[in-house]
Amino acid sequence: MRPIGEKLVIATHNPGKLREIAALVEPLGISCVGAEELGLPEPEEIGNSFADNADLKAREAADLSGLPALADDSGLCVDALHGRPGIFSARWAEDSEGKRDWMQAMEKVWREVEATEPDAPPAAHFACSLAIAWPNDGQAETFDGRVDGTLVWPPRGERGFGYDPIFVPVGHEQTFGELDPQFKHSISHRADAFRKLVEALKE
Repeated sequence: MRPIGEKLVIATHNPGKLREIAALVEPLGISCVGAEELGLPEPEEIGNSFADNADLKAREAADLSGLPALADDSGLCVDALHGRPGIFSARWAEDSEGKRDWMQAMEKVWREVEATEPDAPPAAHFACSLAIAWPNDGQAETFDGRVDGTLVWPPRGERGFGYDPIFVPVGHEQTFGELDPQFKHSISHRADAFRKLVEALKE
């Protein structure tokens, strides 16, 4: 994979994702700038998969900024809901005005799980696709990651973002919302995808 260079655009307007991705990138000695800081628009996510949406966001940010761009698309996939909310994870949090209310989203997931599979442990996983794109020539690469776990109710912890407070990763008792952020970064779906990206950079 071609070198990234000294500066990388993180193609997200989500401050939680920006912090998490920047923490993963930092050891590479690459400085990061968020899409919002550069005044880049948030493209409509019209892809049919996490990889499609990550690729779309990375390419647009790279073309508009003139810098390599890294984009993430990720979401919660619940077994009892046949993989939903999946690529619509953020949309499940949107209210009638388009603002995101994650408590509302978590309640919706839990209600649907209880209605579908009330007696079984609600198995779920977080999935992530990271896409990196370079400006001008259209080159892009995508890396996928995953972490398995179960859902809990009520939500626990205020350290994460999104659905983190209801997700307990396999082998642990705390939710992503309770775990130390540095530890969460090391075991998350995003970290899994990022490890693959770093390996590709070494090739």
